[in-house]
Amino acid sequence: MQSPYGNVWSSSATAWLRFLSRHVALLLFLLLAFGGMITVYWFFSPANDSLVNAAVAASGNDSLIAPIYKSVPDRPVLQRLPQSQGPMRVGLVSGHLDNDSGAVCADGLTEADVNLRITQLVAEKLRGRGIRTDILAEFDPQLAGYSATAFVSIHADSCDAFIDLTTGFKIAGSTYTDSSNLSICIEQAYQAETQLPYHANTITRDMTDYHAFREIAPGTPAIIIETGFMYQDRELIYDNAEVPANGITNGILCYLNGL
Repeated sequence: MQSPYGNVWSSSATAWLRFLSRHVALLLFLLLAFGGMITVYWFFSPANDSLVNAAVAASGNDSLIAPIYKSVPDRPVLQRLPQSQGPMRVGLVSGHLDNDSGAVCADGLTEADVNLRITQLVAEKLRGRGIRTDILAEFDPQLAGYSATAFVSIHADSCDAFIDLTTGFKIAGSTYTDSSNLSICIEQAYQAETQLPYHANTITRDMTDYHAFREIAPGTPAIIIETGFMYQDRELIYDNAEVPANGITNGILCYLNGL
């Protein structure tokens, strides 16, 4: 006896077969996509099983939470340290050295001799403190682009016996680089050590536009000092050269310590 539902089931089966035949390409795509996902998951899963297994915990609203663990390699901690100042360097020009005599006294004492004696003493004192110090000639080839923490050219004044212009020292700083701090330090220290007056009204263009100022590297603080007059100040700047040398050294140290 035929069931009254036989035709209904037959029609349903036929409809499903028609649906599947029309969408076979879509079904194949879904199967391949699912297989690809499984493959990718398997390939990139961590080797450590303890990291693969996710702990599933119930939240307050009964939802599931699955923590994801990711293996991250250790990275070194890098710290930027403050850069220390480079080693200090002082350049000293011994005025007229290897060029000419400079001013000359009646008994033959030359400015070049006075300058060299003081310069050598200053260099010795600075080197004794571990400061690199160069002694340079008046037109030394090293002056071209010479770079230093401080640059001082040491000279002396004339040996003429003027009535009221025969004693004192003077300083001129480079106008190419800010040299005011170096100039102030040396002026104050030199006057304190020698007790000589500051002789500002005899500063010449040869000092303010001193040739070495234009030759050394930009950014190098530089001054020229005339330590005293070779006539009236001779006993101080030549016979007791240690005193002016101390004044110049103390001035340079004052400047270096302020950096």
